[in-house]
Amino acid sequence: MSRQLEPIARMVAQLSRLPSIGPKSAQRLAYHIIGMPLEDVRELASAIYQGRKAIRYCDVCGNYATEAICDICADPDRQNGQICVVRDPRDVAAIERMHDYTGAYHVLHGTLSPMEGVGPDDIRIRELLARLADGNIQEVILATNPDIEGEATASYIARMVKPMQIL
Repeated sequence: MSRQLEPIARMVAQLSRLPSIGPKSAQRLAYHIIGMPLEDVRELASAIYQGRKAIRYCDVCGNYATEAICDICADPDRQNGQICVVRDPRDVAAIERMHDYTGAYHVLHGTLSPMEGVGPDDIRIRELLARLADGNIQEVILATNPDIEGEATASYIARMVKPMQIL
């Protein structure tokens, strides 16, 4: 069995750190990248680096943004008294692809998971409750994943929101 050259092995090691990319897929990607023109590789690397550098979290909802406030929170038409609570920014993207929801979002950046040591102070529940306390929200939609952690998170938030008499 032949050994990989060190630069290829490094590429494979780094690519296999990505989710859903195992060693074989990482090796295929590495060989594909090696076959690309250098300028295309430079553009790919630059796009990844610059994209990661430019993305931040929205100060209001926690979604991905390039400015302090994301486009959704900055849109006055989206402030209709509804807030959809989701686990992460990928969930916002999925809901937005449907083009049906026109309210605001709140991204928790996780779910409650006592087994993994994730409690209410480890995700953005405090920020959600602060947003709800200002009185502009009349409806909260809990759109966490239908797994044990998602259901536990939704149940916990529902208990916290109930005294505020928000639907």
